[in-house]
Amino acid sequence: MNKAILQLETLSCPSCMQKIESAVKGLNGIDKDSVKVMFNSSKVRTDFDAEVLDIEDIKEAIEDVGYSVLKTKVKTA
Repeated sequence: MNKAILQLETLSCPSCMQKIESAVKGLNGIDKDSVKVMFNSSKVRTDFDAEVLDIEDIKEAIEDVGYSVLKTKVKTA
């Protein structure tokens, strides 16, 4: 499992967190228990299986629900 941290534009409401969390958890290859959307720092942290999806897929899922991803970081396990 790889670890991903995605820096988002500033989140303005708690319901944004649920939308983003649902979008990321809906992806195949995501460790659903590891998904954390941090409101104050506007970051998403998750573990994912690099053989099933990559960071671009996660970024795209977040952008598809209307939030900009400013930067991404992946740590390989």
